[in-house]
Amino acid sequence: MLVFLFKLLSFLPLSILHLLGKAIGWATYLLSGSYKKRLKDNMTLAGHQQHLAHAIGESGKSMFELPFVWCASPKRVLKTARIENWALAQAALDAKTGVIFLTPHLGCFEIIAQAIAQKTSLTALYRPSRQEALKPLVEGARARHNLHLAPANLAGVRTLLKALKNGQAIGLLPDQVPQNGEGVWADFFGKPAYTMTLPTKLHKMSGAPIILSYAERLSFGRGYIIRFVPFEEALPDSAEQQARAINVAMEKLIARAPAQYIWSYNRYKTPTGVTAPDSQK
Repeated sequence: MLVFLFKLLSFLPLSILHLLGKAIGWATYLLSGSYKKRLKDNMTLAGHQQHLAHAIGESGKSMFELPFVWCASPKRVLKTARIENWALAQAALDAKTGVIFLTPHLGCFEIIAQAIAQKTSLTALYRPSRQEALKPLVEGARARHNLHLAPANLAGVRTLLKALKNGQAIGLLPDQVPQNGEGVWADFFGKPAYTMTLPTKLHKMSGAPIILSYAERLSFGRGYIIRFVPFEEALPDSAEQQARAINVAMEKLIARAPAQYIWSYNRYKTPTGVTAPDSQK
């Protein structure tokens, strides 16, 4: 039923989906106390509370654009996206070093993998949805031409490393909370967040450069601008310092379009089996 609904919604113009999303975003904010609190608290912590009203609508848009991005034809989806600074990635691909694309929950992050896959083979780390009804929808939508999925386990990590060593590109969501043993505590906007260590491990093992990416959502359903940004942070030796460097890069990227970050995401949760940092005990 859910798959049918998404496919049905995918026929609507992006402008209508964004209009519906904005309305639902505000309704959710006004009706859900826990959602409102987390969104406001996270934005205030990051110093972006002045963008609250805009962020409420953008959060709703991020949900209602999914039927379009996942279920519309790739040609129709990519027609809405304009790419900037692809030369940065192409230079790394030409050098046959592989590329590690880091894309936070900023803007329409789901469209970026499709855009990259139109230019080169991309293997993206994938964590299966906990909701069974969503699995066929998400997996079918993400596994498109030139776009390959690697499960978030040891076999998936091997797949990512193999792709890098073959000079190919991989994609990760660096602000996704990892599972026990897959991360370290590092400050994110001044508060400890369990942060994955995989990006820097893959970088150290392969020598592949790290490139940041995000897709800024344009107003009135006019589409997206996909931007590629160099990773400029130093990567010290310790895992904690490396994770902090990744988080600093994410903070700077989010500052480019703060209203479009998914502030309602529970970034500061303590995964099962992980000992909480002293400040959260």
